[in-house]
Amino acid sequence: MKPLDATLDLLHQLTPFRSVAGYIDQQRNLALWLERWLIEETDAEVLYPVSQQLQDGAPPLVHVRIDIGSPRTLVLYNMYDVMPADEEGWEVDPFVGGIKHWSDKGDVFISRGAENNKGPLAGMLMVVRDLYHSGRLHTNIEILLEGEEEIGSGNLRRYLARQPCPVAPAEAVLFPSLCEYGGGAPRIYLGFTGRSGGRLVVKGGSWGGPKAAIHASNAAWIDNPVWRLVQALSTLAPPHANGVLETGELDEEASSILDDLALDFNLADELTFRRSEKFSISGDSFSHLAYLLGSAVLNISEIASLPHGAQGVIPPEAFADLVLRTPPIVDGERLMQRMKEQLASPALAGAVLEPGDSYPGYRFSIDDEGVLELMTSYHQQQAKPQIWPWAPGCAPAYAFAAVAPAFLIGGLGYGGNAHGVNEFVTLRGLQRYQQSLNDWLLAF
Repeated sequence: MKPLDATLDLLHQLTPFRSVAGYIDQQRNLALWLERWLIEETDAEVLYPVSQQLQDGAPPLVHVRIDIGSPRTLVLYNMYDVMPADEEGWEVDPFVGGIKHWSDKGDVFISRGAENNKGPLAGMLMVVRDLYHSGRLHTNIEILLEGEEEIGSGNLRRYLARQPCPVAPAEAVLFPSLCEYGGGAPRIYLGFTGRSGGRLVVKGGSWGGPKAAIHASNAAWIDNPVWRLVQALSTLAPPHANGVLETGELDEEASSILDDLALDFNLADELTFRRSEKFSISGDSFSHLAYLLGSAVLNISEIASLPHGAQGVIPPEAFADLVLRTPPIVDGERLMQRMKEQLASPALAGAVLEPGDSYPGYRFSIDDEGVLELMTSYHQQQAKPQIWPWAPGCAPAYAFAAVAPAFLIGGLGYGGNAHGVNEFVTLRGLQRYQQSLNDWLLAF
């Protein structure tokens, strides 16, 4: 079987697992499947058996080691969880997947997870398998797969915090992914944004509002928890700022990297990639990038009242699910404490912030091991990388600080529509991705 065909076959096997948050049985079954595949296909040694985690409430971790007796080790991290999807609007069933030909992109594989991140996971596993059986590996490989990346990686972070750290010291950690975002130049991030999750809740009580749903005809003289929620959100993050709570000042190193990045950064292409028509700010490329990377942003993923779907009532409870995204130059804990103090105002009585999982932003140096090797793997396919001081996206990079200086996300390849309808990876992109991962591993 040709390498690409073998990868697509593996992706077809991974796709039907609905490894979505809340589907714990599906996540457990996929973790068991992946562990068994690694044992059978790479002779991997299991370091944290999935079978020992089945009674836990969290999706299991898959942690194995392929030991060739080398004094050096590389860690490959990846994820098996995906976002929800139904069939509406999809060209194929998102949990079956299939190949289609698009006039502007060529042949693509469509499925939930094709880009984020079952496609890269399948490609990664096949590269490791082929290198192992060909005898071309120069380092030991530890593989760590999780099922909670989309919701904060709590189980993984607690595992890595154990003393001693259960993952062996390594030269570098790589999160293999498709990094030719929007079909543009591949990116290398020298750090990641942190996140703090939570839920802002308002319930009827002594401040006002009903303790059970009542008829909306009482709206003039009974407080509505939804309006108190709107008031609280506006206090925490004025709507005109799109949730930006604070913008940190870039240090000299980050500014220097952005100077180089801004020279060739195309704002119009970025808008096309983001399916948007305009930015919320004005200015040149540097100012846009500095604002994006320096800003701590409170994102609202859902606003709802209980009971769901009830019309013509004043609800007894309203809530908003929040995630505060903080770059490495902004203290997320300080901002969370500031929000709690704001909510303590008598004018916002009844509004309570229930904190969730959180982790800080993290950055490392362009000189750390693994970075030059990633740049070289791009150059070998005539791709010029964009260097970013850190990613605007979140990843639990800090948790790997005890393992290696650098936590990289990297790989060539083009996919798109992650978290959306008709998520895809181009077949050519999947081949480029696997070749770049192969080259990165052999660079050590």
